[in-house]
Amino acid sequence: MFARTKEDISCVFERDPAARNMWEVLTCYPGLHALTLHRFSHWLWGFRLRWLARFTSHFTRWITGIEIHPGATIGRRVFIDHGMGVVIGETAEIGDDCTLYHGVTLGGTSWNKGKRHPTLKAGVVICAGAKVLGPITVFEGAKIGSNAVVVRDVPPGATAVGIPARIVEAGHAAVREEKAEKLGFSAYAVTRGEDDPLSQAIHGLLDHAVETDRRIETLLKYIERAGVSVEDDVATADKFDPKYLSKIVD
Repeated sequence: MFARTKEDISCVFERDPAARNMWEVLTCYPGLHALTLHRFSHWLWGFRLRWLARFTSHFTRWITGIEIHPGATIGRRVFIDHGMGVVIGETAEIGDDCTLYHGVTLGGTSWNKGKRHPTLKAGVVICAGAKVLGPITVFEGAKIGSNAVVVRDVPPGATAVGIPARIVEAGHAAVREEKAEKLGFSAYAVTRGEDDPLSQAIHGLLDHAVETDRRIETLLKYIERAGVSVEDDVATADKFDPKYLSKIVD
């Protein structure tokens, strides 16, 4: 037990730059308290001391604001940061090295007995306010964005955002931001999940511009393969000059 507690303290220092010393972590981190007490309540649950296990869980929620059902299975070096409002259901399974922020729910979608809560594989990060619902699996190294509602499996290393959550293509946001900078402004902190129609229109225009650039690059590659020499100015507005177009046609 002491070895597990030492691991928990170490992972706090690794993932929270605000942690200053061991005494502060031991006395002021509710996530650490909740996980330590959960191990005891889970042990009671395994010995079929169900009422005492539930009472321990209830007491833990009262002092930490974190509700973990004693039947939940939690791995090593799990870090619950801040923790207020975190809810973890009975059949939830959390792998090693996962990180959960405040307001996260690992909940069920039915009243049926059996497996009805999510499974998190190793290294999963779930950001503040996200809801992961049902007997789904979030695979290794995946990330769930703030306030996302996840109801389907998330592939390894993927990022899921939105309501309902969708998988974000790797590098897509970076390409969009790069395009915005070239056009003379920054779309930082403007997300498609917002209800603001202006922000949605901006992202629609950026996505259209990125897709248009991609198609032009593909077209130029086909032209080069056809044996036509494409000059450097093809990437500029001069490529639409009638003389240039007639040269390509000839």
